[in-house]
Amino acid sequence: MAEPFIHPQASCEAARVGDDTRVWGFAVVAKGAVIGSGCNICSHTFIEGAVTVGDRVTIKSGVQLWDGVTIEDDVFVGPNATFTNDPFPRSGERPDSWAATLVCRGASIGANATILPGLTIGRSAMVGAGAVVTRSVPPHAIVAGNPARIRGYDSVNRSPRADSGRAGTRFETGVHPTSIPGVNLRRTALRRDLRGSLVAAEFGADVPFEPRRSFFVFDVPGSEIRGEHAHRTCHQFLTCVRGACSILVDDGSTREEFRLDDPTLGIEIPPRVWSSQFGHTPDSMLHVLASHPYDAEDYIRDYEQFLAEIRSSPRS
Repeated sequence: MAEPFIHPQASCEAARVGDDTRVWGFAVVAKGAVIGSGCNICSHTFIEGAVTVGDRVTIKSGVQLWDGVTIEDDVFVGPNATFTNDPFPRSGERPDSWAATLVCRGASIGANATILPGLTIGRSAMVGAGAVVTRSVPPHAIVAGNPARIRGYDSVNRSPRADSGRAGTRFETGVHPTSIPGVNLRRTALRRDLRGSLVAAEFGADVPFEPRRSFFVFDVPGSEIRGEHAHRTCHQFLTCVRGACSILVDDGSTREEFRLDDPTLGIEIPPRVWSSQFGHTPDSMLHVLASHPYDAEDYIRDYEQFLAEIRSSPRS
């Protein structure tokens, strides 16, 4: 490992600068900041004193990291990305504490993006250039626009099954395994006549368990994301009975995305699989059947905790 390189025209008073880190000319790193190893701090950046930067981080020119910002390992911050730390700034007035902003490991922030204070950018998330991020970004999500909205997820399998309404991709009734063990798409029969249409499902056959709870999710704005959790013991079966929404499933190593846009199509999600719902149409209504009554202790709501539990006791 090489000693850190501090350009003669940089001002660096950091408490620590790790090996192999380069701080280029006209960068300013204030007293007290902590910079990890293998970082590249480009020209005309400013890093305030109560900032922590992890290892192998790239911070491009024109970026300011203010007190309260924490950057974890392997993060990329594009040129002129803007961080903030005070939700109600007034000249000459300082809050008792700064809002904490966390950019988790492996995330990327595009050029000219703006990150509002107090948010978390999840592990390996991707923030598009020019995005205005007003809400925390889930792990692996790709967001863009003003305000930033989820456009998809990074490193997901998008098989033709992901959009059953697209020409040529509709599949027959029955069970259709996905790339994630235990996650299955199930197609039930549609019956039509002059009186209308009917879709029926039998518990134990079309639905692979005996439900003990049922609920509907509707009136969800298109920019919102639902779910974002896994269960320890509960199985779920999801059907979009009206409109459409996208489902992300993630077992800690593989992610796959599906579009539920037909009441004959449902997805089975077993325990210890992370799932999220996003991209709701204005008329969407999602019906969820659960194998167990509600139990707050059955939920894993933190993605890092989910990964830790999966790694300590892999799914069989």
